[in-house]
Amino acid sequence: MDTQNLTTFIAVAESGSFTQAAEALHLSQPAVSKRITALEEQVGQPLFDRVGRQVSLTDAGRTLLPYAKKVLQDLEDGRRALSHLHEKVAGRLSIGTSHHIGLHRLPPVLRAFTQQYPEVDLDIHFMDSEVACQAVLAGKLELGIVTLPTQPLPHLQQRAVWDDPLSVVVAPGHPLLDKPRARLQDLAGHPAVLPDEATYTHRIVTRALQQHGLVPRIRLATNYLETLKMLVGIGLGWSVLPDSMIDGSIRRLPIPQLALHRELGAVWHERRTLSGAGLALLGSLESDIRGRMAP
Repeated sequence: MDTQNLTTFIAVAESGSFTQAAEALHLSQPAVSKRITALEEQVGQPLFDRVGRQVSLTDAGRTLLPYAKKVLQDLEDGRRALSHLHEKVAGRLSIGTSHHIGLHRLPPVLRAFTQQYPEVDLDIHFMDSEVACQAVLAGKLELGIVTLPTQPLPHLQQRAVWDDPLSVVVAPGHPLLDKPRARLQDLAGHPAVLPDEATYTHRIVTRALQQHGLVPRIRLATNYLETLKMLVGIGLGWSVLPDSMIDGSIRRLPIPQLALHRELGAVWHERRTLSGAGLALLGSLESDIRGRMAP
């Protein structure tokens, strides 16, 4: 079967739309329809039901979909395995990372990496860590540089790179700063702005608070830590943020009972053969670890 036809079939199946698949593949809609028709002729059965604007998989389409994905993944693994035969590190490397890591952790690593491997084309996607992990598992990304999952995910390999201490933070002038020694229970009387509940960071924070019997009064939640920092700075509520983000616009509020941290690092699919570029980037991350541990 033609791999282009299989790629198009998967795009239509995942989007449920010939139009969206055409946009994602940078093709015209007639070109997408032509590829699907050719594939249907090959398998001898219709793969999609087209009722009005609705597109859904037939039984044959649902049966073919996992095999189509496996064929394309196996071909990609074969290309990566062949790339290991050459000393030259080149080609496209698709990675996903969060905005926070992209701003605060990755720049020096990527600067050194691109200088050492100028023929690697980095395809960087900024997204939530949770979404990046799922994209790696789905085979859409080769690597994720993310907040590591709080619980192991099946088939997802991970390597810790940075320990990321977290602290309770408030705006300058927040009434809790006037207390000689703020207690954890004091937070209950003030509104909070926290990471979105779908994020690993939210789970880390709320689990630690619940262990002390504290249920925060959440005024607002968002998955962008830079936005949370701004909201804290204007006095909308307290939050828990990485120590690396603390500057003059917000203040750390020491809470002796609370010691929070998360781990940032790399994830990849255990069944995926990493390209030479992917292995090289993991090596660059390891170098960053060694550089920080050196006396």
